[in-house]
Amino acid sequence: MYRHSLDAGSHSQTIMLHFSILIFARMTPVMGTKICPAQCLCYDSAELVDCRDRGFTHVPHGIPHGSWLLDLSKNDIQELRSRSFTGVWALKVLLMSNCGIKVVQSNALNSLSFIEKLDLSHNQLQVLPSDFSEGLDSLKDLRLAHNSLGRLDSSALQRLENLQRLDLSHNYIQVLEPGMLRALTSLRHLNLRWNLLREVPMGMLTMQQGLSVLLLDQNNVTHLDAEAFTPLRGLTLLSLQGNQLWSLDFRTFLNLQTPGTHLQLSGNPWVCDCELHRVFAKLLHVRHLHVDDYGNVTCRAPPLLAGASLAYMDNQLCVAETATVLVISVTVIVTVVAAMVMAERNRKRKKLNQLNQENKWGEQESMDGQDR
Repeated sequence: MYRHSLDAGSHSQTIMLHFSILIFARMTPVMGTKICPAQCLCYDSAELVDCRDRGFTHVPHGIPHGSWLLDLSKNDIQELRSRSFTGVWALKVLLMSNCGIKVVQSNALNSLSFIEKLDLSHNQLQVLPSDFSEGLDSLKDLRLAHNSLGRLDSSALQRLENLQRLDLSHNYIQVLEPGMLRALTSLRHLNLRWNLLREVPMGMLTMQQGLSVLLLDQNNVTHLDAEAFTPLRGLTLLSLQGNQLWSLDFRTFLNLQTPGTHLQLSGNPWVCDCELHRVFAKLLHVRHLHVDDYGNVTCRAPPLLAGASLAYMDNQLCVAETATVLVISVTVIVTVVAAMVMAERNRKRKKLNQLNQENKWGEQESMDGQDR
């Protein structure tokens, strides 16, 4: 519920901003005072250029220099060529989703020094050029979801000091090297859903102290380093749903020193034992941690508990384990006591045998003396 409302809120704000501009623009008569690319609609009052779904195979020429928003979505621009936006100095929003973009050439975006939002989602990008962020010092919102990115070069993001929102969901990223996000010191929202990440290593988020939302659900994460989230002092939501976690280290979340963090942990193949119950019990009693979906955390193993809710089984898990421990303990105690009793009996028997032997020797000596 928390995740949905947060994402929906951010998404709705973006939609409202976009549509507010469109509505305002459509209410303003189209003026003929500026050059406008053929097939596009240009609105003087809003400095908006609408080139959506016009069949362009490259960025059209003649975009007004003072344009504030350029929408090129749903075209067929498979290659974003070098210096495609030279002269469009005032552009703040560039929308290029669903364009079939496969390649971004070097220096393709470096003239967009005032750009604040860049949407390249739903394309076919496999890699970003090393100078991708060159000139994008003002960028705050970067959308790269639904591409084919397998890895990220740290140099491709090194100029994005002001970036606040990064969406890399629905890609094929397997590893985020420590330091890869080091330049993104202003990041507030990081979406890595539906990738192939296997772990969250220590050092990956060292410079993201202001990060508020971290979405890691639907990856292949099997391990969380105990220090992985320690730098995140402002984290409000951490989603790890749908990964391959089967156990947890309580220290991983105890190290989250935040005013309040919501955790989402369902959809993992949990091995339900007393130790897992203890970890979740501790999490539920830490004041600043909130497990939103505890009721949906289900067991994958042992087989007898597959599909069962941990919330309903937790006490039974520890009762069963405690009973097992008690049986083992009693067995050990009985064995030790029996061994001690046997040892004592053997000791007494040995002592008795020794006394009997001494008595026999004494009697023999007496008989020998009488004979002499």
